[in-house]
Amino acid sequence: MSEKVSLSKPMCFIFLIIFLSALASASELCSNAFCRRTEPIIRFPFRLQNLQPSSCGYKGFNLFCGAFNQTLISLPNSGNFTVQAVDYAAQNIWLNDPGGCLPRRLLNLNLSGTPFNKAFSQSFDFFNCTFDYRKYGFNPIGCLSGENYTVLASSSERAVRFLASRCSWVASVAVPVQWGFFEPIETSDLGDDILLGWASPRCGRCESRGGRCGYGSANSSVIECRDAARHEIELPPELPRSARYAIVLGVGVPALLCLVGLVAFVCSRLPNHRRHHLVMDFSVAVGHHPTTTTATAAAISGLDGATIESYPKTILGESRRLPKPEDYICSICLSEYAPKETLRSIPDCHHCFHAECIDEWLRLNPSCPVCRNSPKPSSPNLTPQVS
Repeated sequence: MSEKVSLSKPMCFIFLIIFLSALASASELCSNAFCRRTEPIIRFPFRLQNLQPSSCGYKGFNLFCGAFNQTLISLPNSGNFTVQAVDYAAQNIWLNDPGGCLPRRLLNLNLSGTPFNKAFSQSFDFFNCTFDYRKYGFNPIGCLSGENYTVLASSSERAVRFLASRCSWVASVAVPVQWGFFEPIETSDLGDDILLGWASPRCGRCESRGGRCGYGSANSSVIECRDAARHEIELPPELPRSARYAIVLGVGVPALLCLVGLVAFVCSRLPNHRRHHLVMDFSVAVGHHPTTTTATAAAISGLDGATIESYPKTILGESRRLPKPEDYICSICLSEYAPKETLRSIPDCHHCFHAECIDEWLRLNPSCPVCRNSPKPSSPNLTPQVS
């Protein structure tokens, strides 16, 4: 008899833990989602249709997965675009054309009826030319050009005057660009991602301090900032602290005592060999799959500290000379590099960023924020280079 009692208590506790874990999982309706591992992580104000409830997203921020598991957004007056990246703290989103011809989409880009705006824009003039562009070293827009003509786009007044005298003018377009500081570009194929921002809902401050925005409940229209570490929703500020304590004690404690009593009663009525099967069957019924949960968590995790530290560091000198001269601004914080600052570069693609910016990014995302490549760790370089 004593052996039977000693075996029943551990099994009852296991049953209770699995049941409480299942309840916690069921309440986590608005967890992060993604179309595939290499795609951006989606959370409020965005939501993935058919994967997250409508209460998990803000109006106008619906996304969906394409035929090749690309993350897509549909702009009412401009069609579908691929979502390349999302910066929730800065409230920015990077888009491109799923068909591979972004310049064609830019000619008719219309953001009216959407919550998005052009964070930065640069005016480009489009020209249809028939001369040999290679003679002048121009960069054509291949997807708009034909066998007997070439389409060029320029933001340089000098180049525009030259092209206007030799080509047919097509249009002038305010192109959403990724930088707030830019120089006139002689010609460009305009294939880089476009950067858009949003002003509402205002969740940037919450995200920047590690919180997560969301509705207070499924039927609420009030947006609140959740503690990312504890996954708790703050109660409305009009409730005094004493009232919140009363709610927790009055509802939570009796419910927990009833649950413990119910589990103990059920366990005491079952033979030992049946308790094991009950625990396993209940775990499957509530969808508690440790292997799947672990795999999902690993899928959205970033790089470990040793891998990040293996990426090369560079201390900028007065010349601010980098492997790619056009990389003079950190694409994460959008600040121009200054002498004496420490930069870290990604192997293979050699994109550079402020060390503190890219380190934080790589802890959450295993790929380069510019080209989305996931390079292998390089050999450790403990001594930063000086440029």
